[in-house]
Parts: sequence; C-alpha cells; structure tokens
Amino acid sequence: MTRKMLLLLCTFTAGAIVGHVAIPFIGAHYGAPGVVMAQTQKPLMITHLYTGPDNQTHAEEVELKFTPGKPAEVGKMMQTTGAELHRTAGGSFDDWHRAPRRQYVITLSGRGEVEVAGGKKISLGPGHIDLVEDTTGKGHITRVVGVEDRVTLQLPLADQSGR
Repeated sequence: MTRKMLLLLCTFTAGAIVGHVAIPFIGAHYGAPGVVMAQTQKPLMITHLYTGPDNQTHAEEVELKFTPGKPAEVGKMMQTTGAELHRTAGGSFDDWHRAPRRQYVITLSGRGEVEVAGGKKISLGPGHIDLVEDTTGKGHITRVVGVEDRVTLQLPLADQSGR
C-alpha cells in the first residue's frame, strides 16, 4: 500500500511540474508574433427598435457584420450627420414616447432599460448599441437603472426616411 501511495504522489508531483512549467511555455510560444491561432469572434449585436404593422414598438437583435481589413476588421453602419452626448440622471423614467428621429444610441456609462410592446425589457449597459427607428406608433419606455447617470452617444442617421 505504501508503494502505491508513493507512486501516486510522484505521479501527481510530476503532473504539477509539467502543468506549471510546460503549459505556460507552450502558450507563450503560440502567442508569439508570427504564430497564427484560430480565433472565434464574439458577434457584435445591435438592438433594433422599430414600429411594427400593429403600431407598436418591437425589438430585434441584429448582428453587425465585419469585413477583413488591415489593421482591423470593419463593420459598416449607416451614415450619420453628427453626434450628441446626452446625460440622464439616475432613476429617470421616460414614459411611452417615440424616437425623435432615426438614430444610433450607444450607452457609454451607466445602466438603462427600454421597454417595448408586450412588456419586453432590454437591458442597456456600457457598449450597448441601439438602432432606434420607432418614430411612429406608441413608442417605448426608457428607464435609467440605479443612481448613476446614464451617458449616451446619439448619432442621427443621414437618411431619415426609414426602411
């Protein structure tokens, strides 16, 4: 029994040494310049708010497609005419309203929530991109969640005619 325990202990120790020394070395080698590894990219999603045929605001998640480029991939969005920064106080509530224009709304800081038809709620945190096009119909509810202000970058679309 003692011999088996000693063999098990030696095997465990050898495995720990290999795991501590060899695996980081292998990882560092593959992370070196010139070594190519396959990567899976997490999709970048945009929440699209639009007015449906029922005159209600609906939301859908749309993936922004990227094309290869150097030094970075590029995801084309619709043309915009300018940029505005908006700061809304924590705890704010904006009852049913329509978007003032077709625009991208990108949350930079703070947390928000949009409610659309059927009580569906969409959480908005830093980095969240909305394409807001519900300029007709009932509209949506916007809340700032928590006490921190929500800061957004609003980018009006050049084409205000809709889809």
